[in-house]
Amino acid sequence: QVQLVESGGGLVQPGGSLRLSCATSGFTLDYYTIGWFRQAPGKEREGVSCISSSERRTYYADSVKGRFTISRDNAKNTVYLQINSLKPEDTAVYYCAALRLRGSICPLAAEYNYWGQGTQVTVSS
Repeated sequence: QVQLVESGGGLVQPGGSLRLSCATSGFTLDYYTIGWFRQAPGKEREGVSCISSSERRTYYADSVKGRFTISRDNAKNTVYLQINSLKPEDTAVYYCAALRLRGSICPLAAEYNYWGQGTQVTVSS
């Protein structure tokens, strides 16, 4: 069974940092593009970052560039999202998603076919 499980969220003060993890199982991570998304109450789902399969290129939304870093450890079947210099507007449920794709394209949200259940990140003083 294909599974993606997010962890690492929590309550953090503005300016703080967290490391989110996406643990995968049931497929070979090497050949999958992985994306991170977030959704805040009353807002649409927003793509924040992705990392491609073959070339391992990374992409970031303008709102998080310079603050968030995505990485993957295929041997551990895990993708990480380091989130730094957090702001209250970063508060959201963060999801990881997977799509079997070999290339450098960062897919749209609707193209991913595997999703985790999300981890809550709350930035507040």
